[in-house]
Amino acid sequence: MPEAGFFITDPWFWAVAVPAVLITGLAKSGFASGLGSLATPLIALTIPVPQAAAIMLPLLMAMDATGLHQLWRQRDPALVRALVPSGLLGIALGTLCFGLLSIKAVSAIVGALTLGFLAQRLLFPPHAGSRPPSHWTGRACAAASGFTSFIIHAGGPPISAYLLSLRLAPRVLAGTMAVYFACINAAKVLPYAALGLIDLRQLGSSLLLLPLAPVGVWVGVRLVDRVSATWFYRIAYLAMGASGCKLLWDGLR
Repeated sequence: MPEAGFFITDPWFWAVAVPAVLITGLAKSGFASGLGSLATPLIALTIPVPQAAAIMLPLLMAMDATGLHQLWRQRDPALVRALVPSGLLGIALGTLCFGLLSIKAVSAIVGALTLGFLAQRLLFPPHAGSRPPSHWTGRACAAASGFTSFIIHAGGPPISAYLLSLRLAPRVLAGTMAVYFACINAAKVLPYAALGLIDLRQLGSSLLLLPLAPVGVWVGVRLVDRVSATWFYRIAYLAMGASGCKLLWDGLR
């Protein structure tokens, strides 16, 4: 891969990275949230996965800042307080296990669980009298989200599996996701630096992509306001299905 100076010069990297960043921003708004997990696997088509994850982290944090500005008041504070500690526990586990589990194994597990959740929702759809999932289910999903988010920035499917099952209002779901991932991504910085995953070339590449970071979030927030709740959830499930298939394929191929 030809590289020079303080950024990646491979044109194939940029051809993949630009749409990946825009798609991630769209998912960051809560609209088509499952698609956010595709960014690192897509960029990893041109560079190693750890480098792709390191390049995405500053961009994710910039998107988080935009999401917080747009959606802070729509969050569910009780859900945020319940989920963030478990997500941080998942990050700690990811730090300890980094290098022990292969990227492919993590991708396959996340993809299989995502598709399993979707199959359950299609075969046994909830009805008016259905009981919501337990708080412990939410904490388990948040811990899994923190773990997979640390390894390959694929924390969206596990936490979405829980939050989508609560049938929150679209704006509340989007705001809760925005605050949750702002906390999760900020907590990754020190472990990433300690593991040597961040260098000047990756930071330079992130800086060149940075202007795109808020664009997808801005578009997604506008779509959340304009799409009906029914279609909001349909699109979310389709996005999770696409993400699950891609992650499972990456893990098994």
